[in-house]
Amino acid sequence: MTGNDVLKNLSEYNIWANQTMLDVFSSLPSVPNNAARLMSHALNAQAIWIARITGTTSPVKVWQEHNLEQLKELHKSASYKIAELVANSDEAEFNRLIDYTNSQGNKYSTRVLDILTHAFNHATYHRAQVATDLRKNGHTPPNTDYVTYVRELMGQVY
Repeated sequence: MTGNDVLKNLSEYNIWANQTMLDVFSSLPSVPNNAARLMSHALNAQAIWIARITGTTSPVKVWQEHNLEQLKELHKSASYKIAELVANSDEAEFNRLIDYTNSQGNKYSTRVLDILTHAFNHATYHRAQVATDLRKNGHTPPNTDYVTYVRELMGQVY
């Protein structure tokens, strides 16, 4: 399995996990504020990284908050676009350095491969925080573990 295969798997997992969380949001009478804030941040970050990789302007800010319908739209654009970037990248693209300025004004230069890896890890981290917040507010969070995704993909039920 190549690095591209691993990132392709992670990009598809990312789509599934974000959608799974948004499906739970849709089933609630109202989404707890902090859960919505954290999910907004996770999706915003993906959109910001996409903009950096593609040399475009980000449509969102780092901690911009969204309602459920806006989250669904941002998921459709950001989660699928980042998967498309992975699918269309070759070794040269993965090793291309991206120069950018972060939200604190610090300048960095990072490989596309490392940015994409970070984006998927970052989303997983914040989905865990969302799950914790859902539980704290009396809701049952979904299991968005990678192995759960793989089991579902393989048609295994545990």
